[in-house]
Amino acid sequence: MARDGAVYVCQSCGASQTKWAGQCPACGGWNSLVEEITTRPPGGLAPTKATRARGLIFEGLKSDTPSPPRIATGVDEFDRVCGGGVVPGSAILVGGDPGVGKSTLLLQVVGHAAARGVSCAYISGEEAVEQIRGRAARMGLAHAPVKLAAETALRDILDGLKKEHFDLVVIDSIQTMWSDAHEAGPGSVTQVRNCAAELVRLAKKRGIAVILVGHVTKDGQIAGPRVVEHMVDAVLSFEGERGYPFRILRGAKNRFGATDEIGVFEMGDAGLSEVINPSALFLNEGGERAAGAAVFAGIEGSRPVLVEFQALVAPSAYGTPRRAVVGWDTGRLAMVLAVLESRCGLAFGNRDVYLNVAGGLRITEPAADLAAAAALASSALDQALPQDCVVFGEVSLSGEVRPVGRMDARLKEAAKLGFARALAPQGAGEPPTVTGVSRLVDAVTRIGEQNWS
Repeated sequence: MARDGAVYVCQSCGASQTKWAGQCPACGGWNSLVEEITTRPPGGLAPTKATRARGLIFEGLKSDTPSPPRIATGVDEFDRVCGGGVVPGSAILVGGDPGVGKSTLLLQVVGHAAARGVSCAYISGEEAVEQIRGRAARMGLAHAPVKLAAETALRDILDGLKKEHFDLVVIDSIQTMWSDAHEAGPGSVTQVRNCAAELVRLAKKRGIAVILVGHVTKDGQIAGPRVVEHMVDAVLSFEGERGYPFRILRGAKNRFGATDEIGVFEMGDAGLSEVINPSALFLNEGGERAAGAAVFAGIEGSRPVLVEFQALVAPSAYGTPRRAVVGWDTGRLAMVLAVLESRCGLAFGNRDVYLNVAGGLRITEPAADLAAAAALASSALDQALPQDCVVFGEVSLSGEVRPVGRMDARLKEAAKLGFARALAPQGAGEPPTVTGVSRLVDAVTRIGEQNWS
C-alpha cells in the first residue's frame, strides 16, 4: 500500500524541506514554505518491465530527414520574437503582469494561424468558452476555426489532445492545471512542475507546438519553480506600462532563435495591432526638442529602435535629493551621475534627478549610457540638443566613451527617420554627420557650448 508523506515546498524556488520554517533556507523567501502531500510506493520507484527492456539508442548528428517548416502564425511581431515562426514540437512559456494582454495576444495568434490552415486549439483554465467567444468577437475572430475548451484536469486535456491532431495548442494558464497524480493544490510548485513536464513531453512526442501562459510574481518573475523555464524551448515576456497603449513582447530564452528580440504591439478596442516602425512610435515629433531630452539609437534583438530619454534636474526641497527613474536601471543611473560629477564637474548632490524613457519601453543595453548622460547634462546646463541629433555610446567609470556594437545599423535607422547628426564614440562614422567623442567631458562641453562642428 502506498505511503503518504508530507513535505514543505518553497513556492518561490521549489526547494523541499522536511519541516516548516518561516524562511526558506534555499532562496531566503519568507513564509513561502507550503505543506504538500507526496505519494510514493514502498521502497521507492521500482523499474517497470518496459523500462528494463528498453535500451539506450545512440544516433549521429547527421540526418537525412528534413526539419519540419516553422508555423507562420500570421502575427509577424510574434513570429519575429519566436525566431521566424513557431517550431513544431516546441514548448513556449509566455509570462506577463495581470491584465497586460497575454490571453488577448495568444487568442489573436491562434485565430490568425487557424485562418491560414493551421490546426489550433485554445484551452483555458480561467475563462468559460462563452467568455472566450465574446472576446474573439470583439477582436473580429468569431469565424476563425479554433477549437475551444475550458478545462483544468490535466488527464482530460492530454486525452483530448491525443484523440485529435493539432499543430498549435495554447494552455491558459499552467498555474490552473491540476493533475490527479499529486495531491497538492493547483498552482503549487509540485503541480506546476509536473503539469508542465507532461505537456512538454506531449509536445515532443507528437510534434505539437504548445504555448503555456504563466503568471508572474510581484517581482515580475514567472511564478512556479525555475525548472519550468529550463524545460521549455522559449520564454517570452509580455510587458507594458500602465497608462500606455504599447506592449512589448520580449524573448528571454529561445533555443531556435535570437534572444532579446522584441515585438511591439499597440492595444486598442479590437485587440492588439502590430507596430511596424517602433522608432516613429516612441519619438515625439512635435516642436523643438526641449532641454533634458536626448534621442537614443538602440538595438533590441536584431532591430534598431530609436527612443527618447527625458531628464529633469531640479533643486531639492529636502535634505536627501530624490533619484527617480522609469524604463532604465537605477544602479546605472547612479553610476552615470557619479561619473558626471567626478569627471565632468557637474553637481547633482543637492538636486533632484528624474529620468524617464518615453513610451514605456525598458532599455537594458549599456549603449544607452551616453544618451542618459547627455539628457542629464542638457537639463543641468539648460541647453537643448539639436533636433536632428541621436546619441549612443557606453560610458566607463574613468569617463571614457567606449564603442558599442552595430553602430552602422544605428546610424542607418536614424538617417531613415530624418536624423542628420549623431553624438557617438570615436570611429562610429565620418564627420560632419557624426560628432565623435572619446571622453564624456568632451560631450558635456559640446552640449554646453552648442559646438557640433
